[in-house]
Amino acid sequence: MSDQLLDKKVNVQDARLFINGEYVDALSGQTFETSNPATNRPLARVANASEEDVNRAVEVAQRTFESGVWSEMPVEERSRILCRMSDLIMERADEIALVETLDVGKPINESRGFDIPRAAQNLRFFAEMAKYVHAEHYEMGRFSSYSTYAPAGVTSLIIPWNLPFMQMTWKASAALAAGNTVLVKPASYTPLSAVMLGDIANEAGLPPGVLNIVTGPGGTVGTAMTTHPNVRRISFVGETTTGKTVMQNAASQLIPVSLELGGKSANIVFEDADLEEAVKGSIEAIYRNQGEICLAGSRLLVQESIYDRFLEMFVEAASKIKVGDPLNEETEMGALVSKGHLNTVDEYVQIGLQEGAKLGFGGKRLTELGEGNYYTPTVLYDVDNKMRVAQEEIFGPVVVVIPFKTEEDAIRIANDSIYGLAGVVWTNDLRRAHRVANRVQSGLLWVNCWYVRDLRTPFGGSKASGIGREGGRHSFDFYTEAKTITMKR
Repeated sequence: MSDQLLDKKVNVQDARLFINGEYVDALSGQTFETSNPATNRPLARVANASEEDVNRAVEVAQRTFESGVWSEMPVEERSRILCRMSDLIMERADEIALVETLDVGKPINESRGFDIPRAAQNLRFFAEMAKYVHAEHYEMGRFSSYSTYAPAGVTSLIIPWNLPFMQMTWKASAALAAGNTVLVKPASYTPLSAVMLGDIANEAGLPPGVLNIVTGPGGTVGTAMTTHPNVRRISFVGETTTGKTVMQNAASQLIPVSLELGGKSANIVFEDADLEEAVKGSIEAIYRNQGEICLAGSRLLVQESIYDRFLEMFVEAASKIKVGDPLNEETEMGALVSKGHLNTVDEYVQIGLQEGAKLGFGGKRLTELGEGNYYTPTVLYDVDNKMRVAQEEIFGPVVVVIPFKTEEDAIRIANDSIYGLAGVVWTNDLRRAHRVANRVQSGLLWVNCWYVRDLRTPFGGSKASGIGREGGRHSFDFYTEAKTITMKR
């Protein structure tokens, strides 16, 4: 089936703003065009919001919040509505997954098999957890003190282009479960699946004005969402430079922020590791979602005693990855999100080679696949950690392989980065696993696995990888205002 027929089937031609429970045009009537990364042909026209549109959405969200229709609704009822949204996502999973693949360029088996089910799980998890978040109570002589956790108010959520539907629900689920009203800005590259959540919210019975979705450029929409005086929380996922701008904007109104930013995570393979398992996990850690994932194990640190053997196994595995049409069920790696990003990835590969890295595999555009943004899985080896390709986030299917001698050497290299988002350790030595996991400077670290997420645990990075933690009770801590009430008995 051609992508034009698929586009028509899922009706992605008309993506409008979702404000106060209705789909509306931007006040200016302006739109912008998105493209299918697999073909670079036009995919949809999308409403191009202005600051006035953001102000309109914030006013609706503020009015809805103050009305108490959601913020004061019994938590059991809020939970029921959010669980219904979760059910509706799964009922429409094939359709949403198709839109996600057409919009992002990722394989359909990832969209349908992971992203959309995880999005539904996000809603159900936070909906259920909200019923069990409890307050503290303390006795002190003739005084009793207890705490309450009230919804913070209007919440701005700014979502990246790499995992748009899953990331949107990750943020919105917790904010909504806590009783806030929400304003979402999806990335301009990939806004289509986010907009679909409006229909789902309406069908589930979410009151109008609780969820609002505004599409448009970050410089306009994002700025307005992060400087409006009625916004009480900002959660942003994206690259570090933009995160700094969001933080500066929020400072003007003293708005608390949660920032999930870039990464250059170390994936450390020790000589005692199960090499077959480490190769398989390391391949997934860098080439899943075309390498367009902040948690990617993009720095592959391999102990010298197994370096040659592991590199041979890794290159062989990388060479077998099936790159192609994202709508093909057998495709393992699809197209990069845009022509511009494809050029950036290729430029980094050329920089790495100029710096002295060696090319183990890939390093080229796949023009034989048509006009889409296809790139080979790429391996740069004998890399020095001081090279740009080892220090800067490429955000594509490019791994840099760095040898190390000792455990201390591996930890030093892993921590020699401005980033501190995640890390991976492959070893069968339990004591080493604990030592290294505790000393690598990162918000998350996996041992003999990658990208396993328990939603109860804190998620976030250190250093230039972000500020704050979300997940489980940490999300409710962020999206609520804590108050202590003390009474004399």
